[in-house]
Amino acid sequence: MSDQHAPQNPGDQTTPQDPTDQYRDPEEQTEQKIAHPGETSDMEQKPDHGEESYVGSGRLEGRRALLTGGDSGIGRAVAIAFAREGADVAINYLPEEQEDAETTAQHIRDAGRNAVLVPGDIRDEETCKRIVEEAVSGLGGLDVLVNNAAYQMAQENGIFDITTEQLDRVMKTNIYAMFWITKAALQHLGEGASIINTASIQGYQPSPQLLDYATTKAGILNFTKGLAQQLAEKGIRVNAVAPGPIWTPLIPATMDAEKVEQFGADTPMGRAGQPAELAPAYVFFASQESSYVSGERIGVTGGKPLP
Repeated sequence: MSDQHAPQNPGDQTTPQDPTDQYRDPEEQTEQKIAHPGETSDMEQKPDHGEESYVGSGRLEGRRALLTGGDSGIGRAVAIAFAREGADVAINYLPEEQEDAETTAQHIRDAGRNAVLVPGDIRDEETCKRIVEEAVSGLGGLDVLVNNAAYQMAQENGIFDITTEQLDRVMKTNIYAMFWITKAALQHLGEGASIINTASIQGYQPSPQLLDYATTKAGILNFTKGLAQQLAEKGIRVNAVAPGPIWTPLIPATMDAEKVEQFGADTPMGRAGQPAELAPAYVFFASQESSYVSGERIGVTGGKPLP
């Protein structure tokens, strides 16, 4: 197997296979550290976003989705899946992630759908409002919002090494932006719309080294539950996906190289997950199939239990 590709034999997302050896295990991972925010091209071992494996079936035909953090990792996988299910997709990303964003946009266009690129640092409220307005303008409306963008930076000594500057960045990116973007999007979302927030296993099982990040992920879960109750009468559903250890550029960009090498080894399945393995959960929440599901979360954790 080439080190440049993660999949062993992924087939498509519906082909039955042994999940424990579907992808590379930690013994085949290498130590690596890349510059933040992390680009896919910098990774020695590339994630699987479903480029060759995700097969759509029209479950989101005609829907219009805005996806933050859509340039790489989980965001790219969700963008590919949404497009192949028939949705037009606007993706937000940091300006320095333009190369990755262009790649994701091409995958959307290759699926025959409209791709709208909306760069911007979501730590600013006015930028968040602009992102929503540009997405709505480019898509002609909005039916699905995916709050996926996040910032983390592991600190070995936990709270003692987490600076106020880092804490502010984590809170602004993970919590404030979700609030601002959702509030702006609600001016355009109508009956049958769906909001999907990316939480994390860290919201349930916090690592001291990621204390600030874990705090925001717990907050995202509560935000999801509370907002779902408020918006139900408007016909808008709000749910969350809680990933476990997923192989994305964020991992080698924010963790020590030796931890990268063993990333995912502590799961019952014995390996890290791939972005492509999360995409179906987002498709489910975005589609009418989950019409009676709101205020809930799906854990995609490699067998690690969530309460």
